[in-house]
Amino acid sequence: MKGVAANMGKKVLLLASNIGLWAEELQAPWDALRLAGFELTLATEQGKTPLSLALSVDPDFVDPVQQYNVNPPEVVARVKEIYATGEWDNPMTIASVSMDDYDAIVVVGGPGSPLDLTGNAKVHRLLEQAYASGKTMGALCYAVGALVWARNPADWSKSIIYGKQIAAHPKEWDFTGPLPYMLDGATPDNPGTDLVTPGFVYPLSPIVVDAVGPNGKVHSDPMANRERPQVVYDPPFVTALSVESSIAFGQKLVEVLSAELAQVSG
Repeated sequence: MKGVAANMGKKVLLLASNIGLWAEELQAPWDALRLAGFELTLATEQGKTPLSLALSVDPDFVDPVQQYNVNPPEVVARVKEIYATGEWDNPMTIASVSMDDYDAIVVVGGPGSPLDLTGNAKVHRLLEQAYASGKTMGALCYAVGALVWARNPADWSKSIIYGKQIAAHPKEWDFTGPLPYMLDGATPDNPGTDLVTPGFVYPLSPIVVDAVGPNGKVHSDPMANRERPQVVYDPPFVTALSVESSIAFGQKLVEVLSAELAQVSG
């Protein structure tokens, strides 16, 4: 409880997709940071509840590429509880938040994140501001793409992750068949999109390789799993592969941010 008390009042901004959130990729870091005592603010592009991709809350869904069930029943139950209690209701719009108000920023993934987060100039500006201030930045799964497009304020020809060690969703895991974006609990006011893409919008790993440059390194292990997740911390970045690493990603964020606060208070 001492650590929880120390973290209270420290603010973390989380960004999620309105078009295709993968449920656990927000739930796991959200719960880890909340239970550790951090003050959380959720923001989306539309300022609407980030509804989960229907596939991500189906306990029987089997990943067609990796051929295993990716949604544990306890995760699905917890996500349903979050929606029922309104924890993710009434997020701010990304346009309305200022990085000056937060100690860290976390961008979470899902197939929809390339559509309204990773290419979003407003997200890039927040990440650039965090980078310039030395604040911790977390990115999970396809949200790592947002780090690629955020530019180093000292050299706009380079990404903020140039020369860094970064985790990236393996190309071997990319969906290649038709990918619909049906959302669980969609309403006329929050419908998501009826777009169907031919697999993921783009392959992530190659653009991350280009962004880190010859002195950086991309960690993209297609053998990663829940027992052996892949999370990389190269300050100020915490990055992780995909849903199997969501819990470890949340735990690493808590570890890093708590250590920063302990150092400041010490």
